Amino acid sequence: MPTAMLKAPAQPSAGGSHGIGRAIVRRLLQDGHTVVNLDREQPATQLDGETWLPVDLTDAAATRAAGARLASFGDVLSLVNNAGMVRPGTIETQTPEDLALVASLNLQAPMLLVQALAPAMRRARFGRIVNIASRAALGKQARTAYAATKAGLIGMTRTWALELACDGITVNAVAPGPIATELFERSNPPGAPQTEAILATIPMRRMGQPDEVAHAAVSFLDARAGFITGQTLYVCGGITVGLGGV
Repeated sequence: MPTAMLKAPAQPSAGGSHGIGRAIVRRLLQDGHTVVNLDREQPATQLDGETWLPVDLTDAAATRAAGARLASFGDVLSLVNNAGMVRPGTIETQTPEDLALVASLNLQAPMLLVQALAPAMRRARFGRIVNIASRAALGKQARTAYAATKAGLIGMTRTWALELACDGITVNAVAPGPIATELFERSNPPGAPQTEAILATIPMRRMGQPDEVAHAAVSFLDARAGFITGQTLYVCGGITVGLGGV
């Protein structure tokens, strides 16, 4: 971590053991940051400069405790909220339990972690918060709970940006489209009909890569990004272009 810039010993990435989160951790380490990875699962390989802090972020008490521990490390002035959960279901099959569980991770955990770290950011008059949302916030079949919570996270991003701007804290969101993570490829193998159908909807005619999402997220953490706040950057290969048309 370049302490002269952020005055912080650790850069937490909530949900950093797999997929996009893992790419964000690797990119932060490559850029010289020290990373605290909040995830229920241990990464397959713990990298130099990374500390894994095991926590179930769906549990409010456990998340508060993890936030307090982070705050005890020193003035942590950057936070990436990446952890997320999907419970697919049509409107006929989605349950209140699905909604509550997905919201506990996609909405509650980011709120609690920001509450834990914002005081140090306010004191330093500097902070960077990046929330990983989703293109699904604009609507996606069989994603009532997921789309609702990711849209809610974008709403939180805009609200926190307004509340924290006067203290030099920026809050932005990155909303990925289809990304070729291990989890995605397990359900959608290359060349399979459902994979080809997805590719046909992407103007760039390829899947996004986790490193491309990581680049977008880390760019918002830069000290030179201080006049960008409350924004949502879609990393989607062009899927969202023209959705507002008639």
